[in-house]
Amino acid sequence: MGRQPTTRQLIEWDRRYLWHPFTQMQEWEQEDPVIIDRGKGSYLIDTEGKRYLDGTSSIWVNLHGHRHPALNRALKKQLDKIAHSTFLGLSNPPAIELARKLIRIAPKGLTRVFYSDNGSTAVEIALKMAVQYWQQRHPKAGPKNTFLHLKLAYHGDTIGAVSVGNIAIFHSRFKPLLFPTMEAEPPHCYHCPLQLTYPSCRMACIEPIEQILKHRHRDLAGFIIEPLMQAAAGMIPQPAGYLKRIRELCTKYNVLLIADEVATGFGRTGKMFACEHENITPDLMAVSKGLTGGYMPLAVTLTTDEIYQGFLGTYDEFRTFFHGHSFTGNPLGCSLALANLQVFRQEKTLSRLSSKIKMLSRWLKPLAKISHVGDIRQSGFMAGIELVQEKITKEPYPLGVKAGHRVAAIARSKGLILRPIGNVLVLIPPLSTTAEELKKMVEIIQESIETLRID
Repeated sequence: MGRQPTTRQLIEWDRRYLWHPFTQMQEWEQEDPVIIDRGKGSYLIDTEGKRYLDGTSSIWVNLHGHRHPALNRALKKQLDKIAHSTFLGLSNPPAIELARKLIRIAPKGLTRVFYSDNGSTAVEIALKMAVQYWQQRHPKAGPKNTFLHLKLAYHGDTIGAVSVGNIAIFHSRFKPLLFPTMEAEPPHCYHCPLQLTYPSCRMACIEPIEQILKHRHRDLAGFIIEPLMQAAAGMIPQPAGYLKRIRELCTKYNVLLIADEVATGFGRTGKMFACEHENITPDLMAVSKGLTGGYMPLAVTLTTDEIYQGFLGTYDEFRTFFHGHSFTGNPLGCSLALANLQVFRQEKTLSRLSSKIKMLSRWLKPLAKISHVGDIRQSGFMAGIELVQEKITKEPYPLGVKAGHRVAAIARSKGLILRPIGNVLVLIPPLSTTAEELKKMVEIIQESIETLRID
């Protein structure tokens, strides 16, 4: 092997050849980036040997820590058999076994698994399935060719997923490419659009949603929602009972409920899936991120037998779902996902998580006293800390000030990796994070916010 490049060489090559996602490259080219070389447990280690706590779970995917022995073994074992074979006209043992296990742990009533390779495609598949289902199963129900979603929604970056999104800075310039949708205000209690206060409001924000469903249900194929927590919107939690009421309304008005559990699935909210908190079953559910424990791209769209039946027929009826990906049902990814579920069982991940969720809540609470902190939002192991310019009026910092990014830069210098969403600091650590590591993360965040100076 040739001589390994130095960190300086890697930085120069990165600046010359790469284009990073969600990154202003003009600014990136002026900085010295951290180049991660390896990881262990809750830590990332750069090419210079410096260790950082992974406060984002490497963008919400890692569950059991980096280089987990069981996941490493599963990957190596499958590599000795085969890395990939097509799922079009063929099948493979890991994909079959994983589907069976996913149906066993999914909300009751979800009975079929359709594989893809990331969260955006899992959502895209759910949207297409919903439209085709109504055409083939219940054509008299109405045109049913559009969707209802919440404002500030983020469901991915492909065109269909962007169409049901509503984060202007990400999506507005692509409007000419998008299909029309309907949108409703989210239950954002800190910035309530109705100027009300929870719980005395009695979730008044649901009333406009019912009016849309009541008057436009013949046009609506589905209502897509991130259950319990709108993640990329800035960690916006939903009040208790909100999701259950949405399920009831979708059933009442004959509109499919699509749960986007890409971010909230696999323990992030304290249960395997966020839908379990309110004991509801969606008609379609998209999962990805934590599916392989943070090792490989893999995604799943789960659905009910009722929807599956709508696609059955003879070859020449062409009721087939004509959608697929080159790496659908990839054996490496499916083997890792199987190992991931086994780790959940063997390490009792969810039961052990309960006490850490309470600790996180307790340790975050004092941050509310800091003058820059407007709101602290948490659902399980997902937390958002909103920075404000003026605490009483809730006036935000102008995005150009980059308050969130400044705090994240300070935290990085102290050994914690964060990735803010505008003015919201996001903390989503691996589920395996120890109490000591979790406390250290919160301490660094507190120190970093208190260090922030904006003239």
